[in-house]
Amino acid sequence: MTTLITHIRQLVNVREQQELLRGRALAHLLVIDDAFILVEDGIIAEYGPMYELAVKVPQLPKVVLEAGGQFILPAWCDSHTHLVFASTREEEFIDKIRGMSYAEIAAKGGGILNSANKLNAASEDELFNSAWARLEEISKLGTGAVEIKSGYGLTVEGELKMLRV
Repeated sequence: MTTLITHIRQLVNVREQQELLRGRALAHLLVIDDAFILVEDGIIAEYGPMYELAVKVPQLPKVVLEAGGQFILPAWCDSHTHLVFASTREEEFIDKIRGMSYAEIAAKGGGILNSANKLNAASEDELFNSAWARLEEISKLGTGAVEIKSGYGLTVEGELKMLRV
């Protein structure tokens, strides 16, 4: 399937060459104002400013979407996230800032064992609902693909529970 999206207010982060950016180079965001993008079978085939459309896409596809002055941005790919968990541990972060060691945090009941206990006590429905809410949140913030890791179950049963969720 071929889709053409036209009249994009700004097409963001378009680079002709793939290159690793570091430091100050990250401060320069490349955009094309009043742009189009042509997608063929899920692959970007062509893009550019609207004034180049007739040259770059001489034959319009059947599906043409009018962006109506909206922005098109790339999606983030989060290749390692622990989205399924029962409870946050921000209080431990404060303890770390105050200089406590991980062993001290664990001794007062925190750490991974605390996370595993809370996860194992939670139902699969509770874990699913909280993970779904986090997934919706990161999606709204621009994440388009995510690989969810287990790791907080610490037992075969706990890990399988996370994988079912």
